[in-house]
Parts: sequence; C-alpha cells; structure tokens
Amino acid sequence: MTAEVMKMLAVGLTAGLGMLGPALAIGLIGYSALQGLARNPEAKGPIMTNMILVTAFAEAIGIYVLIVAIILAMVA
Repeated sequence: MTAEVMKMLAVGLTAGLGMLGPALAIGLIGYSALQGLARNPEAKGPIMTNMILVTAFAEAIGIYVLIVAIILAMVA
C-alpha cells in the first residue's frame, strides 16, 4: 500500500465513523420527539423547539467531521 492509499483510507474511515454518531443521534432525536408528541400532543411547541436545537448541535458535529476529513485529504 502506498502512502496515498493509506491517506485516502484514513479519510474514508474518519468520515464514515465520524458521521455515524451524528446520524444515530438525529435518528434517536426524531424517535424520541415523536414518542413525546404521541404521549402529549399539547406539548408540541417545546418539544419541537428542543428537537430542532439538539438536531442542529448534532449536525454541527457532522460538519466538523466533514471539515476534518477534507483537511486530511488536502494535507500531503
């Protein structure tokens, strides 16, 4: 294996494993929000507000992972 192949393997593993966490988090957030809405439909406003806020934080982690993967791909 050449150094270029190892670098691209590291980039792929970084992006793949790094995006797995935010993807699972967003899925669990949606699942929990729907369960909360099903149990208490009157609390739609606070549940949706908190869901959107937490989803934004989880997506921010995914964006950080993407930036790290791009930096790894660009570095010699």
